[in-house]
Amino acid sequence: MDFTRSSSLSLGERFCMAFVPFVAVIEVLIFALTDCFNYRPPPKKCRYEFRDLARLADETRFNVNEVEALYELFKKLSSSIIDDGSIHKEELQLALFCTPYGENLFLDRVFDLFDEKRNGVIEFDEFVHALSIFHPYAPIEEKIDFAFRLYDLRQTGYIEREEVKQMVAAIMMESDMTLSDDLLEAIIDKTFADADTDKDGRINKEEWKAFAIRHPTLLKNMTLPYLKDITTVFPSFIFNTEVED
Repeated sequence: MDFTRSSSLSLGERFCMAFVPFVAVIEVLIFALTDCFNYRPPPKKCRYEFRDLARLADETRFNVNEVEALYELFKKLSSSIIDDGSIHKEELQLALFCTPYGENLFLDRVFDLFDEKRNGVIEFDEFVHALSIFHPYAPIEEKIDFAFRLYDLRQTGYIEREEVKQMVAAIMMESDMTLSDDLLEAIIDKTFADADTDKDGRINKEEWKAFAIRHPTLLKNMTLPYLKDITTVFPSFIFNTEVED
């Protein structure tokens, strides 16, 4: 996709298009049936009991059957390199880019946002919590906060101009989108002119929330409709589980 041909798009639409590759990453995690995952490990007994799944269902927008289906996907991702019940960064990179090697700012941000406990791996509860944000029934506040944290690279509580530039460049690098330096600077200029209402050169959480509400395309791209019906999309998941009652 060539952004230089998108002059008819509004500021919000142009800026929000940068999220499309990011949302596509979440879809890759759901549809992770690529050549990188032809190998299927032998089925093993689920270490989660029904009450564990019920707890996760209570904490998210998924029901118990859907959490169980997500566990089947999680097992596949978490055993691709190191079969220890957690997703390591190399396994996430293998799922997204079909290679476990190389450094990537985009990958780092995705991993960090999923790794709630900051222990260097993605555990199953973290996996479910992160996917729940993209559920159609997730509150708008959760989606706005997740998008804010994506761009708050240094975790200062503010989005700064250079952070936006770095993240958009990293997203573009992992997609077929092209964006000239001049257009990138123009979009960032207009974004900060619109969002940075106190004109301090950075965007705080309240300013970001107001900006996102004014540009609903951003939040639309933070929703994956089929997450509310995942057992129908992937019926085979519910027949392969061995959750303890």
